[in-house]
Amino acid sequence: MTTNRQRHILVAPLDWGLGHTTRCVPLIRYLLAAGHQVTVAGNELQRRFIEESFPGIKTIHLDGYDVRYSNAYSGFLFTLLSQLPRLLRTIRQEREWLEQQVVMHGFDGIISDNRYGLYHSTVPSVIITHQLQVQTGMGNFADQLTRQQHYGYLQRFKQCWVADVPGTPNLGGSLSHPAIMPEQAKYIGLLSQMQVQQQPKAEDGEHLLVLLSGPEPQRTILSDVLWEQVAAYKGKAVFVEGSSNIKPRENVPAHIIYHTRLTQKELQPLIENAAFVVCRSGYSSLMDLLMLGRKAILVPTPGQTEQEYLAKHLQEQGVFYSVPQKNFVLEDALGAAQSFPFHSLLAGKPYDLFAPVIDSWLQLL
Repeated sequence: MTTNRQRHILVAPLDWGLGHTTRCVPLIRYLLAAGHQVTVAGNELQRRFIEESFPGIKTIHLDGYDVRYSNAYSGFLFTLLSQLPRLLRTIRQEREWLEQQVVMHGFDGIISDNRYGLYHSTVPSVIITHQLQVQTGMGNFADQLTRQQHYGYLQRFKQCWVADVPGTPNLGGSLSHPAIMPEQAKYIGLLSQMQVQQQPKAEDGEHLLVLLSGPEPQRTILSDVLWEQVAAYKGKAVFVEGSSNIKPRENVPAHIIYHTRLTQKELQPLIENAAFVVCRSGYSSLMDLLMLGRKAILVPTPGQTEQEYLAKHLQEQGVFYSVPQKNFVLEDALGAAQSFPFHSLLAGKPYDLFAPVIDSWLQLL
């Protein structure tokens, strides 16, 4: 760290599942190790996760966006658009909330992960994103129009930190490498909550890991589909619901180890020892898998254009195998995955690029 004075930093991730929260973990860890004070804002689930990951850290409540998905593929876009007035109102409210919190706590800097109202006129504010080019699913014109509007929000922040590596190969494709970049954008590498102490394991692994995540109701829909098929699976399996706000399943078969939700320390060895991981193609999940070098079968959330794009992008590069949720058959997916190449996307490249970016930003505070 290139600065000696302690700063008080507010970190506030979006509540779209826990992915935005988990990817803030390495940044929080770095700031704390350097002697800075960190306060994390979020809803009850986010605060519980952070407090478990960093015992003694201060957290404060901040209402989430509470985005809901449609039950059906065809209704996803309509459901999202119908929530737009409420989401814009939430952005205004969190802007007002921030003004009050800065006065109360005296923050020196603000790191917002995809929360567009958390910028301040006098306190240097950063926004983290991986999706500069929003995938609307409605063609190039709609994508370009959305990008212009998106950049308008991003430009309210002093800096924009992009969770990917510069150049090619990269994780996000056109999402994080659009034709036109925001002027204040900086790549900070892949952000994973996982801590790799040694080279990723090369052996085949000892179990199938089902790792669920994301907003409802699609998390539960996929969980029900996979539970029935994993129950009939002949090998050893670990099934992680990815939510503590559910009733645990009963009558768990002997070949399945079942969890509702796990901490990073509990989850990491399960990923490291998995022969295959079945999960969503959420960006944070992908960063964790790349960090640990494991093979995965991706099941993108139906209608979520970002996840569908990433699943297709990474399958075309031979990095991860992808299967749509509709008519998903576990046995068929595992059979096809046996011959999939599973290339290492960033072999030999440094993943963590955030340290000098954070150090440079801290000098401005």
